[in-house]
Amino acid sequence: MKLTEDEEQMVTLVSEFVDERVRPRVREFEEDDVYPAEFIDDMKKLGFFGLLVPAEYGGVDVSTTCFARITEELARGWMSLAGAIGGHSVITYLIRVFGTTEQRERYLPAMATGAVRATMALTEPSGGSDLQAMRTHATPDGDGWSITGSKTWISNAAHSDLIGLLCRTDRTAEPAHQGMSVLLVEPGEGLSISEKLPKLGYRGIEACELAFDQRRVPAEALLGGTPHQGWAQMMRGLEVGRIQVAARALGVGQAALDAAVRYAQERESFGKPIWKHQSVGNQLADMATKMHAARLLTLDAAERLDAGQRADMEAGMAKLFASESAMQVALDALRVHGGYGYSKEYDVERYFRDAPLMIVGEGTNEIQRNVIAAQLIARSGI
Repeated sequence: MKLTEDEEQMVTLVSEFVDERVRPRVREFEEDDVYPAEFIDDMKKLGFFGLLVPAEYGGVDVSTTCFARITEELARGWMSLAGAIGGHSVITYLIRVFGTTEQRERYLPAMATGAVRATMALTEPSGGSDLQAMRTHATPDGDGWSITGSKTWISNAAHSDLIGLLCRTDRTAEPAHQGMSVLLVEPGEGLSISEKLPKLGYRGIEACELAFDQRRVPAEALLGGTPHQGWAQMMRGLEVGRIQVAARALGVGQAALDAAVRYAQERESFGKPIWKHQSVGNQLADMATKMHAARLLTLDAAERLDAGQRADMEAGMAKLFASESAMQVALDALRVHGGYGYSKEYDVERYFRDAPLMIVGEGTNEIQRNVIAAQLIARSGI
């Protein structure tokens, strides 16, 4: 899908922001795991939090294809910044597609400016990828709901004003997903947020545990206004989420490839640049091929979503291949750098720490294979 002129300008704006503002300073925040408040403020002003908000609510309203390219550019500079708009954009999409008129009017204008930032809460301490084993539940309480349970590894939890919570609203439903709903939960009494969890990479942006202790929300917090629709709603949202994670992987992988190509031209051994040694040259060729293939898969999934088609299999393929490729490319970039690749003096060690998140986040790659296989059979018509 060809981007509009305005979308191309938006991608260029993000690329310039990354090269001029982010890349020269990322180590200031990365080293000590400091929250990048000034970068986030810049992103608000530039409209990055309103990418998927309709124009009528003050958003930028770009296509999913443009959203993927913008995500890649942010992650090329620092994957954590792409993560800052990840869950926010999924909840934006859910409210846009499934929200009531009142929910759209209440949240989308503020989400477009970043005045309200959102995150999604799915994973539980004892459940991991097994969402069917979810224990967090909400019970009717007067004219609202009372929530009890816990979620973990929730990105941006401490800086979010809205949580898209997937929980059980009918604990007797079989299978369990038929009794799940999405509640739009704002911070308040009955919700506690832990200190940030220590992580290998994805630094600067916090991941926390959420504990709900009879946290009461009004009836209007139910996404779409109809209970027990949450599973289908969230699975649609995760098509966007997995495309976004694939694009994050592209950004990390491309940054690693760029670093390797640059170093391979500057570094000499045995009297010539190391890229001219067949072992290094072949490695660069394989790295570039992986990233190009991953980009095509990601853009294909985005284009399907823009065309109104189901994209769960394609988004899963993109997320699977892009994340595995980024991990391998980051490792290969480290190898091209030799001993220097293991040093914090070069950015490739950061890419190597950031890349694994995309393999385990937004549904592990083992889960992606299950999704792909199930859809492959379902679409076979046999």
